Amino acid sequence: MIRSRSWSLPALLASAAIAASACSGATATPSPSAEPPASEAPSASAPESQAPFVGMTYPETGEAPCGVDPYTGNFKKITATAANEVVFDLCNPDVAFLSKIAFTSFAINDTAWLEAKIDPNKADNQAIVSEVNGTGPYMLKAWNRGQDITLEANPNYWGEKAKAQTLIIQWSTEAAQRLLELQSGTVDGIDNPGPTDFQTIANDPNLQLKEREGLNVFYVGFNNTYAPFDNVKVRQAIAMGIDRQRIVDRFYPPGSEVASHFTPCSIPNGCAGEEWYEFDAAAAKQLLAEAGFPDGFETKIQYRDVVRGYLPDPNVVAQDIQAQLKANLNITATIEVQESGTFLDNADAGKLDGIHLLGWGADYPDVTNFLDFHFGAGASQQFGGKFDDITSALAEGAAGADDASRAPAYERANNAIKANVPMIPIAHGGSATAYRADVQGAHSSPLGNENFSVMTPGDRNQFVWMQNGEPPGLYCADETDGEALRVCEQMTEALYAYEIGGTAAIPALATECVPNAELTQWTCTLREGVVFHDGSTLDANDVVLTFAVQWDAAHPLHKGRDNSFTYFPGLFGGFLNPPPAEG
Repeated sequence: MIRSRSWSLPALLASAAIAASACSGATATPSPSAEPPASEAPSASAPESQAPFVGMTYPETGEAPCGVDPYTGNFKKITATAANEVVFDLCNPDVAFLSKIAFTSFAINDTAWLEAKIDPNKADNQAIVSEVNGTGPYMLKAWNRGQDITLEANPNYWGEKAKAQTLIIQWSTEAAQRLLELQSGTVDGIDNPGPTDFQTIANDPNLQLKEREGLNVFYVGFNNTYAPFDNVKVRQAIAMGIDRQRIVDRFYPPGSEVASHFTPCSIPNGCAGEEWYEFDAAAAKQLLAEAGFPDGFETKIQYRDVVRGYLPDPNVVAQDIQAQLKANLNITATIEVQESGTFLDNADAGKLDGIHLLGWGADYPDVTNFLDFHFGAGASQQFGGKFDDITSALAEGAAGADDASRAPAYERANNAIKANVPMIPIAHGGSATAYRADVQGAHSSPLGNENFSVMTPGDRNQFVWMQNGEPPGLYCADETDGEALRVCEQMTEALYAYEIGGTAAIPALATECVPNAELTQWTCTLREGVVFHDGSTLDANDVVLTFAVQWDAAHPLHKGRDNSFTYFPGLFGGFLNPPPAEG
């Protein structure tokens, strides 16, 4: 597991520009078999009777009130300046813009589809949650709740067609069961084999192991609106009272390490500032006494029983933390396991009132993805009230033009996170995928977004994948669960994408997105001739509405499964017309 690799965002932008040039050639034009009917693909030679394109803009009048309370977002305006061109105006520079818009949550939806599948009069659980109309290489055929999801190859895909005609996605929470299914040949690939199974897979000539770099973090979190976690000394005491090295040594696979910071050190500025507290049970107990709890207290350890690259066995880790809290601090913690989707919803809504176990895997290789999403002004209520010394430092760092100029801000941010202890970073976990030996194109992704369309399952016409859990929903603008995101990624596409098996942002539905000198305006040119699964043609208005319904919390179509839309404010600073803060 390589830990010294580092990404520079200026270099990432340069590589994206090179990829844009490369992708503007033959791959920009669908093959003859994929060409949509002429009536679906407007062009310069369209008949005069055809209605001219009328571009949307959002907000429809004026601009977002940058820097004016309560607006904390970085979007100022989005404009469809032509059928194939969209302009994003920002309040502040954003050097990570391409990496952000490449993320699955920002996959483009057809305007008519959004309007048809989202009912403004319905509170949540919209039709769009279980129906998908993307532009990607696979199309949704059936979702058999509790059993599997079946996708079929998109015959009109603008790019390289899927290798396997059928893709079946199954799930099991047990690593041993996933391995058994792979060994028996029932499935072609699995996610997250157990820590003790790495060597077994590597030694089996019928299988292949693809390790992932640990671009993730497992943490123990608190919500500071619930006592006794509203007392910073309590949070600091627990930070010093958990032996994190013991957890990594006992329960994590090769390639894992104790987290010195929330963000992995291979990401630029991730480890700026002071390292985390060392384990010191005596000092922790003294600090807890100073906080008014010399005899400890009672609480809960809340988590979901789902394996992730950052947490290979949640049950045994929870039990070990429970034992450490009792032995080191006399804290009696009752274990409370919640259903996965419910747990994530409760975390976003700030409803976890005990100590909770959660983690994060990189969506793109920039510190904003880790810190801003969790602790920035637009972050969810997971940790309770925001800390001004953290949010101000993060806002300054996000606006920097290069890694060096951003470093002082992230040093302050990381030091403030250590002082305030909204959570305790435990580990950066090594993980892997595994496949049958005859699967060509098999890979693991450091971002956890394996692309199944490039995999050929031997001489079989279908590829079967087994992951850790069932997606809560398939409208991924309103999802944060990696199990949902991976499924969406097979069917939907954003303006940019991440290179297969890597982290660089490369053109997808856009042939390029070009910034101004200040990085406050990005102009994106759309790929011509792209059609959605239902035959509708992609245009710039689809892009504007896709972003608008996430950005504006008052938009009538700002609805999905639970209407949290956590990624948009997490990555772009905040909602337009944000809902009033609770409490």
